[in-house]
Amino acid sequence: PSCSATTALISLGFLLLLVCGLWLLVTIFWLQAPSNSACGVVPEAWRFDCYPERGVVVTRELCEARNCCFIPASSFSAPGRNGVPWCFYPPGFPSYSLVSVKATELGQTGTLVKTVKTYYPKDILTLHLELLYETDHRLRVRITDPSESRFEVPIAVPKATEKASSPAYSVELSNEPFGIIVKRTSTGAVLLNTTVAPLFYCDQFLQLSSSLSSQYIYGLGEHRSSFLHDIHWNTLTMWARDVPPTELTNLYGAHPFYLAMEEGGTGTAHGFFLLNSNAMDVALQPGPAITWRTIGGILDFYVFLGPDPASVIGQYLEVVGYPTMPVYWALGYHLCRWGYGSSNATWDVVKNMRNYGIPQDVQWNDIDYMDRSLDFTFDPATFSTLPDMVKDLHSHGQRYVMMLDPGISSIQPEGEYWPYDEGLRRGVFINHTDGSTLIGKVWPGLTAFPDFSDDVTHEWWYDNLKRFHDKVPFDGLWIDMNEPSSFVDGSTVGCPDTELENPPYTPGILGGLLRAKTLCASAVQKTSSHYNMHSLYGLLEAKASRMLGKRAFVISRSTFPSQGQYSGHWLGDNRSHWKDMYTSIAGMLTFNLLGVPLVGADVCGFSEQTEEELCVRWTQLGAFYPFTRNHNAIDQKPQDPPAFSPLARSAMKQSLLLRYSLFPLLYTLFHRAHTHGHTVARPLLFEFPKDVRTYGIDRQFLWGKSLMVTPVLDPGVDFVVGYFPQGLWYDYYTGDSIRSKGEELRLKAPLEHINLHLREGAVIPTQVNRQTIDRQVPLHLVSSLSEDGSAGGELFWDDGETSDTLETDQYAHIVFTVVKNTMTSEVLHDHVEASYITVETASFYGVKVEPTRVTVNSQDAAFTYRANQVRLGVRSQRLSVL
Repeated sequence: PSCSATTALISLGFLLLLVCGLWLLVTIFWLQAPSNSACGVVPEAWRFDCYPERGVVVTRELCEARNCCFIPASSFSAPGRNGVPWCFYPPGFPSYSLVSVKATELGQTGTLVKTVKTYYPKDILTLHLELLYETDHRLRVRITDPSESRFEVPIAVPKATEKASSPAYSVELSNEPFGIIVKRTSTGAVLLNTTVAPLFYCDQFLQLSSSLSSQYIYGLGEHRSSFLHDIHWNTLTMWARDVPPTELTNLYGAHPFYLAMEEGGTGTAHGFFLLNSNAMDVALQPGPAITWRTIGGILDFYVFLGPDPASVIGQYLEVVGYPTMPVYWALGYHLCRWGYGSSNATWDVVKNMRNYGIPQDVQWNDIDYMDRSLDFTFDPATFSTLPDMVKDLHSHGQRYVMMLDPGISSIQPEGEYWPYDEGLRRGVFINHTDGSTLIGKVWPGLTAFPDFSDDVTHEWWYDNLKRFHDKVPFDGLWIDMNEPSSFVDGSTVGCPDTELENPPYTPGILGGLLRAKTLCASAVQKTSSHYNMHSLYGLLEAKASRMLGKRAFVISRSTFPSQGQYSGHWLGDNRSHWKDMYTSIAGMLTFNLLGVPLVGADVCGFSEQTEEELCVRWTQLGAFYPFTRNHNAIDQKPQDPPAFSPLARSAMKQSLLLRYSLFPLLYTLFHRAHTHGHTVARPLLFEFPKDVRTYGIDRQFLWGKSLMVTPVLDPGVDFVVGYFPQGLWYDYYTGDSIRSKGEELRLKAPLEHINLHLREGAVIPTQVNRQTIDRQVPLHLVSSLSEDGSAGGELFWDDGETSDTLETDQYAHIVFTVVKNTMTSEVLHDHVEASYITVETASFYGVKVEPTRVTVNSQDAAFTYRANQVRLGVRSQRLSVL
């Protein structure tokens, strides 16, 4: 028996030695650096970073420990940029294999398998692939863990019920390595090719790379940059953060969506949306290619086929939701500052605006209206007359907006601060993992943070709003600091040392920690951990804040996809610099792409002292933000229009009166955004997608498809250079025409003037301007005739405040057409609201021959004609548009 036992032990030892030897051989194979010949074939533009960690000096040893190529780059990177990676994936780096695939009613499913673990922990070696051919222009791809559920973003998206019958895309699947290749069927253009780099799917590190169809990439908010992103080794980080707009920094919102124009000047475009809310890096490189690195959730993405850029945005918004229709008074001029100091001082500014006849519809207050910075209070000493001021605003047809921070003071004596006491009783606050209330620090001192992912919190928030509204009948809300922001990292007692707080990979967020100036990532919310929910905070607060009155007005600092359904956005705490004014255009255009058209920057700048010339030019530009507000910081000199010289004040007044005259057009554009997902402020490339010269323009923009704005963005000049796409353009003020072949033109721009031009073929509804909104002012129709004498436009009209006018048919929709010297109006939808709309005058630009007679409804009408301006003016009795 002892001999048999010895033989068995020897045999077992031999088997163990064999297994260990095989394991060692595999390990040696994995750890062995790739050959120089394999690495050398990878062009620099197509190097995908194998060591993306920030703050690490990547050596050959570190790189080769990951079995990656290490070759120093031929050139150095720009400051703040990662540059060409020295450590990159070799050809054949281990990835997933597609081992099975089958057809389904909606598309295909498959199984992905990886046999070699990566250098990040907790690889998920088997994945489920689902391809959904949702519509002819929308493809959805989901890659999930079949064995365990993972966090998914809790926003409603449409669910397909049948497979697309004639998709504009084809999908090819690569088996080894696994990859997805999406092509446009009409041109064969490759829109997505994920075989270019290995797929990673670990518990806290998911990475997907793809080729891009061109260098023309837009979206990917929120960042301070040009409208057209630089793809030369540019990494954009997404994790909501309270920080003044700064280049190469994650800002207030997270929007993992891009629009891409395709090569060749064909005008075709597509879009890509990754439905993921975790902290992530989005790395652009000149291949052109893109890499998504997120540290949680799943890979759930959409491809939108357009084929034109406007269609792409409409298809994206079909998924995340069309923007809400703003209340009409939201289009007016908003005035605010931090540091009025009292309600009487605020009131004096309003009265001053009235005295000078400067338009203003809305007055705001910053946090200084509060009693000790406590939400839902007002200072009983310095703001004792606040209710009277709001009453006066309402009596003059004006409105009042107040700001709220999410942080609720936790240190008031029990029984003296209902918001905290009641919130604690209802359990609405975010907790630590041990169940205790997480306490941070904001303006009122120690604070708790409402969990807006819980419906109970929405009810508590509404109750607080109603209680305060009974004291101060505010008309709208400004929700600030809702990234959420805290003055301490994590909490006053720190955060636990867990994988959520210290993930194996941290994207390039400001501060280097997920908890930097916000809450612990491990904090507990109703839906999930703050690790997953952080960037959703502003969206969910906005959703909770829409519960007052009719059509709610909410402006939020932090945003996420679908935000436009619930709020607008201002571009944050900018500076009184010329560059900040310029970059605001890119921000405005980007948020229109992202489905948040009610957007604008702080006119004249928030921080630092403004200059008179800057403020005049910024007011002119701001008059064409979809949302326009002048706002500045405490301890800065006043920058409301009456604070400046008579010349500057007059120029600001004229630009605001001009805005007010265009309200019928602007409101109609918002209707189009609400019902069709159109942009309001629009990049030139949307209307001229085949003109490659428009692809990088962000110093000009359009309202809708016809009104082009060319602001002055530089100091000390009385001219501006603007690009005019091919066609006929008319000076908005004079009717003088410009026939462009697609060229830059130098335009006169004295201090009191902002250049506006009408594209041929438009009819835009305008009205005589007033100091506040006046919905019964008669219309003035402006037509810019095409070469053949045709033009067209439309008007949408309702009561301006009811939330469901479309659903209840309480609106009017009129189309205007000019053909063969005749203008007609067609009522597509009639309602009593339209009876208040009358047309008093009309102008026609491009009438080549002086008419001998003009009739209105078969009756002769007086007119004027100025040949040098090719302008025809018609004045008659007020006519109903019906």
